[in-house]
Amino acid sequence: MLGAIVGDIAGSVYEWNNIKTKDFPLFRDDCFFTDDTVMTCAVAEAVMNGGEKDDFIDAMKKYGRMYPDAGYGSRFEAWLFSDNREPYNSFGNGSAMRVSPCAWVMDCGFCARTGMWPSNGRAGARLSAEVTHNHPEGIKGAMATADAIFMNRFNFGGYYIDYDKPINDDPEECKRRVKAHIEKEYGYDLSRTLDEIRTDYKFNETCQDTVPQAIIAFLESKDFEDAIRNAMSLGGDSDTLAAITGSIAEAAYGIPDWIRDKAYSYLDEPLKDVLRRWRQYIKAKNGGRRAFHTMFTGMNEYLRNKHQT
Repeated sequence: MLGAIVGDIAGSVYEWNNIKTKDFPLFRDDCFFTDDTVMTCAVAEAVMNGGEKDDFIDAMKKYGRMYPDAGYGSRFEAWLFSDNREPYNSFGNGSAMRVSPCAWVMDCGFCARTGMWPSNGRAGARLSAEVTHNHPEGIKGAMATADAIFMNRFNFGGYYIDYDKPINDDPEECKRRVKAHIEKEYGYDLSRTLDEIRTDYKFNETCQDTVPQAIIAFLESKDFEDAIRNAMSLGGDSDTLAAITGSIAEAAYGIPDWIRDKAYSYLDEPLKDVLRRWRQYIKAKNGGRRAFHTMFTGMNEYLRNKHQT
């Protein structure tokens, strides 16, 4: 989820001052975190608290009220500071920028063993959107983002075995599979290039005109930093676009230490505390899963060798 926060902070100074180039300082002294970071941390806390509907609502309202000036959309802000706990049919891109924690609790090992998508994180991703953004496009944007993150964790993490060989040493094949899945499952057009989009792309806060562009920015990237630069070079809703791209790119490439450390320097203690607790939570959850996956693949290799001999 830190990838979303990096993108948010880096893009914060360009949201109302768009750039159409990849040549810019990744971080400036006047960068800051926005609602994208706050709500990503809220979703992480909700997941750690159990991931039920009330957990998402409670965490969003808690952190939203802790950071009342983070730059929320008008309808979301009205919801935050009211007693209302019902969704308001939004298809804004806020559902996609905050969803990344849900994708990190999806079980790669389960998928490797069964060939089936893990239901736990996907259900959480849907629910994290539905508590406010229950319009079909709002849900779709969150689900597509979560799927892209999970597929990167799975493919780049070496879980996918094709003819007894993992595909994590073939980044273009990993990306091809993400593209094919998102186009088939969600109907997004991912065929345009960044150069084609950049020419006339303008500020847009909807999922349907942000999420596909964010995914394309990842698909054309060569590393994490390049993905963030791709996203921000489009202009538009720069911080949210880069947050979505950053969340997807983190799962593929990881985040360089210097970028991670710099991003942390813009956060205050309550948000850093969420990140510390999240790291421990994911380490405990995915550590056991990785050990099981290692045992499982090792047993398969043993059985194959035994059969061949």
